[in-house]
Amino acid sequence: MPHQHHLGRSEVATDTLSGASLARMAATLDREEVPETLPPLWHWVLFGAWVRPAALGQDGHPARGKFLPADPDLPRRMYAGGRLTFFGPLRAGDTATRRSVITRVEEKQGGSGRLLFVTVRHEISGRDGLALIEDHDIVYRGPAGGSPKPSARYADPPGAFQRTISPDPVLLFRYSALTCNGHRIHYDRKYVTEVEGYPGLIVHGPLQATLLAELAQRHAPARRLARFAFRAVRPVFDLEPFRLVGHWHGVSEAQLAVVDHAGRLCMRAEAAFE
Repeated sequence: MPHQHHLGRSEVATDTLSGASLARMAATLDREEVPETLPPLWHWVLFGAWVRPAALGQDGHPARGKFLPADPDLPRRMYAGGRLTFFGPLRAGDTATRRSVITRVEEKQGGSGRLLFVTVRHEISGRDGLALIEDHDIVYRGPAGGSPKPSARYADPPGAFQRTISPDPVLLFRYSALTCNGHRIHYDRKYVTEVEGYPGLIVHGPLQATLLAELAQRHAPARRLARFAFRAVRPVFDLEPFRLVGHWHGVSEAQLAVVDHAGRLCMRAEAAFE
């Protein structure tokens, strides 16, 4: 299988968690208080790498091949999901180290053609040692149009708690900038509609996951989030509000979902607390 030589490929990055980054993310997520330690899933503000224009692909991402696989027949890359385990805090002013290794490269045949799934494991440490482990799933797709497939309506479970989010280009731009995400599907409406074939700007998968984790934490304020997993099912666009929905499964686990304006499931997630 091509790309198998990428298995085990690794890289190391360092960054400093600044109080300014925490303040900017807090403002972007409409939080009144600025945290002194990194909240769960805010780690995407770290390790951003801006490259010169010549090193960018058409989609605004850095061109692949140095670390991640490159496949000219699969030019479209999306964040498919992830699994995170949290161990200790990262504080403002900490120098963080991220060790990344490619743990899976797998080709599959989907309804739209050949797909490539890549999983990267990130281990992030600070001055107190290991802070979190993230298994980051990426899917590569062909150049065909991006019309979402039909999806069944989501039924709110009994006892559900929820929050409605009204996305707009400002939110998507600010989150893109804070997480160093240059993918044009999140801020370039002409590109996302005319080149990628979607009806509107796409709400970042990590942003949806962060909002879900925050929703769960609001309903367990005295507990620590230990594990979080999420999987993107369908794109969410900036054209209509969407809902964050959660319910408790037992005493320490929450089942979570992102549901679009038409009631369609767009993301599944699970949060486990200690």
